[in-house]
Amino acid sequence: MKKPKQTQMNPNWVQLQQKLKLNASKASRTFNNSDDDTPNSILGKRKERPDDESNDCQNNPLIPVNDDSSLTDAVAMDCEMVGVGQGNKSALGRVTLVNKWGNVVYDEFVRPMERVVDFRTKISGIRPRDLRKAKDFWTAQKKVAELINGRILVGHALCNDLKALLLSHPKKDIRDTSEYQPFLKSSSRRALRHLAAEHLGVKIQTGEHCPIEDARAAMMLYQRNKKEWEKSIKDQFRLKQKQRKSKQKKRQKNEDASNANHVGVGS
Repeated sequence: MKKPKQTQMNPNWVQLQQKLKLNASKASRTFNNSDDDTPNSILGKRKERPDDESNDCQNNPLIPVNDDSSLTDAVAMDCEMVGVGQGNKSALGRVTLVNKWGNVVYDEFVRPMERVVDFRTKISGIRPRDLRKAKDFWTAQKKVAELINGRILVGHALCNDLKALLLSHPKKDIRDTSEYQPFLKSSSRRALRHLAAEHLGVKIQTGEHCPIEDARAAMMLYQRNKKEWEKSIKDQFRLKQKQRKSKQKKRQKNEDASNANHVGVGS
């Protein structure tokens, strides 16, 4: 009996079968090792992200602990200025207010009344496009006045910010980190970035200034020293009252003595 004649396979088909077997073998090995890879490559990263975020929050005290943007009894303000006139005259370009938790309650670019000749972008962070649809000065001023009215105002070198806003605020309600005695060095004022680095352990103003970050830093400096700060304010108030009463008594005593002399001369 003749043996059946073997059909010769096409070389291309043989090569394709070998290639398919090789790919199947690789896929099998990959599948077998996938249990080891998955926790580290996918699930591990997914678990690490919340930890990383929480570590950032813990390391940066300027990040608010909640999202409550309501007005509080104390608000911190910071302003960024642009140059008008010959460029050396400052005008308000942006104003920001945050509450006691550091959440923004007001943040607006402001269009100055005079033509801007220097945006001071390297410091202010303000660019021409920011002021094209900005609030006009009087609208921003009115809103800020409403927000700070009757509240403790926190900030750094607030006299400059209030001057730019053409506003005033009761001295008894101002908490200025540039004037707080324990923050002074040899009776001289220190920059906010130095106070933030020393007392909060954070770096700010490393490039363009962020008024939100600066206002948060000032508020955090106040909150961490609030007890002692408020006590010093009360002590100063009592001392001034005592001095005022002493002057009034001295004045009254001098008036009584003067009246007595006049009576003696007349008699």
